[in-house]
Amino acid sequence: MNTDSRVQTIVRLLQDTLPDKPFIALHEPYFVGNEQAYVTECITTGWVSSVGKFVDRFETMLQEYTGIAHAVATGNGTAALHICLKLAGVESGDEVLLPDLTFVATANAVTYCNAIPHFVDCEYKTLGLDPHKLRQYLAEIAEVKDGNCYNRITHRRIRAVVPMHTFGHPVDLDPLVEVCQQFQLQLVEDAAESLGSYYQGKHTGSFGLVAALSFNGNKVVTTGGGGAILTNDAKLAQLAKHLTTTAKVPHRWEFYHDMIGYNYRLPNINAALGCAQLEQLPGFLNRKRALALRYAQVFAKVSGVQFVTEPEFAHSNYWLNTLLLDEDMASVRDALLETGNDQGIMLRPAWDLLHTLPMFKACPKMDLAAAEDLARRLVNIPSSASLGEVHG
Repeated sequence: MNTDSRVQTIVRLLQDTLPDKPFIALHEPYFVGNEQAYVTECITTGWVSSVGKFVDRFETMLQEYTGIAHAVATGNGTAALHICLKLAGVESGDEVLLPDLTFVATANAVTYCNAIPHFVDCEYKTLGLDPHKLRQYLAEIAEVKDGNCYNRITHRRIRAVVPMHTFGHPVDLDPLVEVCQQFQLQLVEDAAESLGSYYQGKHTGSFGLVAALSFNGNKVVTTGGGGAILTNDAKLAQLAKHLTTTAKVPHRWEFYHDMIGYNYRLPNINAALGCAQLEQLPGFLNRKRALALRYAQVFAKVSGVQFVTEPEFAHSNYWLNTLLLDEDMASVRDALLETGNDQGIMLRPAWDLLHTLPMFKACPKMDLAAAEDLARRLVNIPSSASLGEVHG
């Protein structure tokens, strides 16, 4: 079968698996619960800004679901990650290790701290940061002095490492924790895509000092736009809430701010939407898993393409389902993207690798062979929770 025929075969299988609709989005929200009732309550009562019962409830629900002691809701996931980095002690001029294959927000948050992104390679089984290759790399270029890690080439401090759980698949965290301990690095999890994902039975976001979640419109649970900071450290949680509330010292009428803060809190009306969504999270995850299993069965029969499944040590939320094209199919990736989108099925490539973007070209980086290979061959396919009802 030639490559053009295989492109047509992949698109046809997607058409057979998915509902017959003029357009199928990559990942759209699923509103079938109390969303309208809770949002209407906010409008009726006037509690629509950053104070209200739904903000408190949303944070409590996140804590209960993830098993992490503290959650601080923010206006978006990037804001959450920015504050996470500040809580981890990232300062101007520091380097922060992060995967080259990630959404641009991961690197943007580093630059908000006037720090420098330092790009790290990925591994095939998780699509996320490769802790084993990172260990070898740091052994070559880093040294630990006085409890801090330094880059022997740039002479800058390397303060933190930020794994991102790509498309909901958890990074191999145990060896990464060991790397952080060996090289005195703070672990900050970018868990933006991984609500409902578990590593060795523990929810993502549980392994580092702090973690960030996202509730953008395309996530498993959405607040329209929103995020959260997760931590098991009570003092850091208190500081996170203070920083994200413009560092205003609580008082009945005075406006006294004791440090530079940020207007990053999640509005109550968005939190209301989030509460209704979290009530349905187990059902969303069941539907998404059913869809992923269906895809795995369908594409097991197709040569030239592999459906990406969760690593053996993890339970993934399958946020974005992913196909990995064989090397001989890589050259027709764009033809597959074009054919699918032309026929009303939204397909998307991986993000452009961060080291290729103009603002990050001068940043330090290790050998990125796996990330470069994956970026050529990955294709995301429709993943909405509602699609999991197809075929039972």
